[in-house]
Amino acid sequence: MLSTWFTGLATGLSLIIVIGVQNALVLRQGLRREHVGLVVAVCALGDLLLIGAGTAGMGAVAAAHPGALRVLSWVGAAYLLWCAIGSFRAAANPGTLGQTAPRSRSSVLGTVLAVTWLNPHVYLDTVVMLGSIAASHGPLKWAFAAGAMCASLLWFTGLGFGARALSGPLDRPSVWRAVDVLTGLVMVAVAISLLA
Repeated sequence: MLSTWFTGLATGLSLIIVIGVQNALVLRQGLRREHVGLVVAVCALGDLLLIGAGTAGMGAVAAAHPGALRVLSWVGAAYLLWCAIGSFRAAANPGTLGQTAPRSRSSVLGTVLAVTWLNPHVYLDTVVMLGSIAASHGPLKWAFAAGAMCASLLWFTGLGFGARALSGPLDRPSVWRAVDVLTGLVMVAVAISLLA
């Protein structure tokens, strides 16, 4: 059972560590020291729910309805391109933490919810892929799922609060320009992959 848990942990980490829109947002909010707990909680809870749904068998349902994922892809791509434009604008005029206006809790919550629930890659990775792999472990599927869920908790917590801890030394315009450009490029790349 413990080896199945470790397999779930390793698989979950291998999928989540790849830079994506969620990770870019968590990193950015951590560096801004702004509503980090909220962002980490929403991302981790979303993963927990989706991994649980996939393990419970929703992955087969999602795979059987590609039309729903296609609509979600178009909506997600449009939203990501809109967010990318904002990131590129910010990169054109980088500031420091003290120079940027803080975002409201509701604005950050809306963004993290959209990035979490409008991104079809999240469903493919958590519900379809992790759900399918969990199912292959038969009666130990929930041990695998628990490992994958722990991976999400560890990753988002470490990324968000680690970035917050490093925000002081990294609070320079050149760092913010790099973060904004990276965030914008990731969003454009994910949007293009959603439309492809």
